[in-house]
Formats: sequence, structure tokens, C-alpha cells
Amino acid sequence: MGGSKAYPYGSTAAVRGHVLAALGVLKVATADQIHRLTAPGHKDNKAFRNALLDLARHGLTVSEGSARDGNKLWGLTPLGLDAAAEVLGRPASEMGSTARGAARSGAPHAMAVNETVIAITRTAPEPTRPVRRTTTATARSAAETASIPAARAVRASAPAAPAGVGAVSSWSTEVAMALPSAGRNRASVQTDAVLHAPEAGVPVLLFEVDNCTESADVLAAKFDRYRRFFRQKTKDHRGRELPVWRTLYPPTSREGYPPVAVVFNPGIRTGEQALKNRMNRVLDLTRETWSGTWESMGSYGSEPADGYRDYSDAIPLLMTTLPRLKEHGPLAPVWWRCGHRRWQTLTDALTNPDDQEAWAHRDDERQRQRQEQQEQERERARQQPPEPAWGQKREAWQAHDDDHDEGAPVPALPGPRCERCGGPIAGEWGVGYEFAPDEDGRHCPQCRINLQLIPTTLRQAIFGKHRRSP
Repeated sequence: MGGSKAYPYGSTAAVRGHVLAALGVLKVATADQIHRLTAPGHKDNKAFRNALLDLARHGLTVSEGSARDGNKLWGLTPLGLDAAAEVLGRPASEMGSTARGAARSGAPHAMAVNETVIAITRTAPEPTRPVRRTTTATARSAAETASIPAARAVRASAPAAPAGVGAVSSWSTEVAMALPSAGRNRASVQTDAVLHAPEAGVPVLLFEVDNCTESADVLAAKFDRYRRFFRQKTKDHRGRELPVWRTLYPPTSREGYPPVAVVFNPGIRTGEQALKNRMNRVLDLTRETWSGTWESMGSYGSEPADGYRDYSDAIPLLMTTLPRLKEHGPLAPVWWRCGHRRWQTLTDALTNPDDQEAWAHRDDERQRQRQEQQEQERERARQQPPEPAWGQKREAWQAHDDDHDEGAPVPALPGPRCERCGGPIAGEWGVGYEFAPDEDGRHCPQCRINLQLIPTTLRQAIFGKHRRSP
């Protein structure tokens, strides 16, 4: 396609917008990376190379070097950064720097960050609008014509690519977060990439991309700085105290600080076993930042002790590898949450299965089971017949005695009854009556004691009843 005077390389406004948006997020990238991130439905990256050249004629893009694979690296000029802010709909103050000079060394870390963003976003390819040809093409041969339906059938039967999370506008890279410092020594922690995808259940997710070139101790030390930043407090316009990170990021809808994911890019330098050792080393060194604290809630009856883990001062730490993301996509079980014991999907990895909310659900279930058990016991008690009185028992024994034959054993009937209370005249079994008066054949021991204490004359009622000495 021929170009115009303003854009001699023939780029379209849509492709130029894709280029500005991608470079506004990635800061430095190749034409191939821009192609795969923004519009993978294009046949190749030629349209993006032309757009980069046209934008360079207007002073919006610049190339300062090449990646280690030989592809030319492109970045934005200050004027191009303002144009990218317009395309992304962001304030120019949030666009960051232009990353000048990064391309001169091949930008290996920036390339790994770009590949991580592409592997997670996985923009769905959209069919491009066909260009009408102006020249008469040579008639296709019969073999070529017959091969077109076959090619379409193969394309239709190809498995669908794994879905991604977010879009180009969902990302920010090289985000600096200031730490509390004294004097002019300003410290900060810089996040490689930040994803905002609330539609996928990820309000905010921070990324650290590791090329396995620095020691595991250096990588683990970054999370101490993360927690220092997350612990900072400020006040809103009403004077209420809130965390500083809430002024930058939305609430996570989960307990704890915003989650951080480490994407390991082993390349060809690090073997499988060395990568496992590195991941385990980082996990052990950062245990204090992600483990939280255990709060015991005791036990009830014979139930085992229970409790929950407090994540209010913990950073949810996730781990994965760039090859896993490229092969399976971000929605597959490719995430390892520190403290969990298996590979999980992103939603499951971000969930706290042992937090206070989970304990509250377990406690509610235990209370419900106890209430059901008590209700069953009360129902069984209501269904049992009532205990018969003494008279009913004696009648039952007498009827039982009348029904027995002469040779059958007869149950022993209770002795004479007390004239005062109606109980056995011998008293209750197992109770001692050492102070009871002598038997009179009419009252039980307890009644004899009570009768002795009742005054019989006016003098006894006034002065008390005294026993005569023998």
C-alpha cells in the first residue's frame, strides 16, 4: 500500500494507536512484541514496523539499539509519551519516564517483562478487514482452489488458545513506590508491572520478573521493602487513617496487602533443579512476610482445637515461570501460592483458605451441628414415657404378682408406708439416719426427725423443746 505525504510508510491510524498504547505501557519493545500484544490477528508485524517509522518521522518514537535476538528496539520520546497518555486516557504524570538508554544494552529485563505482559494478557486475535485488490490476479489453479476449504477446516479444528487476563490498558510498568526515609535519602521500591483486572477477580496484582541473574537473597530482600511501603499510613480528607497503598490501588476484597507474583525466567542458563532450589530459597527467606500469624480459638467439648491465620500484615506471594505462562495461560493452574501445597488457578491461589472468615464458617457449621444434636436428644426425651409415681408402681407390682404362677418368683413388694409422707417406712436406701428417734412403726426416719422438732406445748414453742436427760 502506498503512503501519504504525512505518513509515507502507509501506516493506518489504528495501528499507530496500537503502537503508542503498547510503548506507553512497555516503554521499550520490539515491533514483534507490539504486534503480539495489541493485534495478533495481523498476518505479520510489517504494519507495526511501518507505523513505528511513520511515528519516528513525527518525533514520537525513537530506536536506540537492538535486542539480543537482533530485533530493533523502539521507545517513545517525551512528545510520544504525551501522545501515548492521550491514547491510554491517563494523566501524563502517571506515564513514567521514557526509558532512554535501556535499548543500548539489549534491555534483557525489559524484554522479559514484555513477554510476561503478553503471556498474561493474550489478546484475542481479531480478523482484519480485507484489502480490495486493484489489479487482476492470475486465475488460481484447480489445486489451489481445492486447498482453500481444506485449509479453513484445519484452522477451524485447531484448539482454541488459552484465554488471558486484562488488556493493554490494564497494565503499568516500572511503578515506583516511595518508602519512608530521612533527609534527602529517598528510598523506593519499584514494581516491574502492575495489573488491574477487576473483571477477572484481580483488582490489583503486582509482578516481579526475575531473570535468575541475581542471588535469591537480593530478590527476597525486595519483599521487606514491599511490606515497609504497605505499612505506611496516611489520612484522608476527613482525617481518617488509611494505608498509603489504598491511595494508589483499589481494595483487594481479601485480607492482607496487595498480592505480589514472582515470574521466574530461567532461559537457557538455569536448569530445572536449579530453578526449584531458587524458588524454595526465596520461599524460605520471605516466610515472615507471607505466612501471617496463627490465632488459636480453643476448642468446645471433645472437639479439637481450632483457629485461624491472621493475614492483615502479610503479603500474598505467588510464584510461576514464564514458560508455564506461555504454554498454559494465566487462568490455568500455573500459580504456586507460598503456604499452599499445590499448583492452583489464579483465583484459588489468591484465596485464603484458613483466614478468619473461613474459621467463622467452620464455627457456624459446628454450632449448627450441636444444635441439631441437642434437638435430637430433646426429641428422644419427649418420646420416652414419664416415670410412674409410687402408687402406680405398687399397683403395677401387685398386678404383676397376681399374674404370676405359684412357682414363679415374686418380686419383693416395698414394706409398710409412712403415714405422714407415704414413702417407705424404712427410709430411702443408702441414706444414714443416725439421729432419728426410735422406730414407732408408723413413720419413716425423716418424718420421725421432723416430728421431734415440732413443739407440742406453748412453753416448748416459746422456750424450745428440750430433751430430758436419761
